[in-house]
Amino acid sequence: MIPPDAKVLIVDDDAGFRDSLARFFESMRIDVQTFASGAEFLAHEPEDGPTCVLLDLQMPELSGLQVQDELARIGREIPIVFLTGHGAISAGVQAMKRGAVDFLEKPFDERRVCEAVEAALAQSVQARRQDAAQLEARRRLARLTAREQQVCDYVMAGLLNKQSAYEIGIAESTVKVHRSRMMKKLGVSSLVQLIRLVDAVGGRLRLNGFGNGNGSSGRRPRIDEGPFADREGDEGLPQ
Repeated sequence: MIPPDAKVLIVDDDAGFRDSLARFFESMRIDVQTFASGAEFLAHEPEDGPTCVLLDLQMPELSGLQVQDELARIGREIPIVFLTGHGAISAGVQAMKRGAVDFLEKPFDERRVCEAVEAALAQSVQARRQDAAQLEARRRLARLTAREQQVCDYVMAGLLNKQSAYEIGIAESTVKVHRSRMMKKLGVSSLVQLIRLVDAVGGRLRLNGFGNGNGSSGRRPRIDEGPFADREGDEGLPQ
C-alpha cells in the first residue's frame, strides 16, 4: 500500500520516458516530481514525507551509481529503485549490493513498477519511524545527570547495583536512588524497555569514558579518580 503523503522522484535524461512515467503515477494520484539529471536531483531539498527515487543508471555527466555514491557521501538516505537499459544488468547488480531496493530493466510492466515503488516507500516509512524513535530516545537520555548516565551505562553492561556501587565508589543505596531517578526520567519501568530505548540511539551506552558496554567487569576508575570527582548529582545522598 502506498502512503497518501508519499512522493515519487524520477531521475532520467530521457524526457519522453520521464514524462510518461510521471503521468503513470499521477494517474494513481501519487505525487511525483521529475529531474533531467543527477545534478538537478542532488540540488533538490529532501522531502518531508515518505519518498523514493526512480533513478536511471545510464545518464551523461553523473551516472546513477555516481548519484548513489554522492547520496551516501552527504548522508542523505532515500530508497532507490534503479532503471536500467538492456545490457546493464551487471551495473544493476552492483547497485543492489550498494543498498538499492530494486532495479528494473526497461521496458518494464506497470505491475513491477508498482511493486518496486511500494517496497521502496515502505522502507522510507520505516526509516522515518526509526529516526523519530532515535530522536525521542536522545531527548530522554539528555535529561540524565552525569551520575545517572554512568549508572545507566553500568546497568546496560549487566552489572548489579552492588557491582555498580563498587565500580563507582559510592554506596549501593545511592546507586539505587540514581537508578530509580534514571528509569523515571527515561520513562521506562523495566530493563527490557531500557535496552530498547538505548538501542534506538545506536546500541549500548559508552558514556563519559566509563563502561565497556559488553558486560565484562574489568576494573574501572573510582569516582574520586576520574571526571566525576566533584560527585555531581550525589548531593544529599549516602556515600
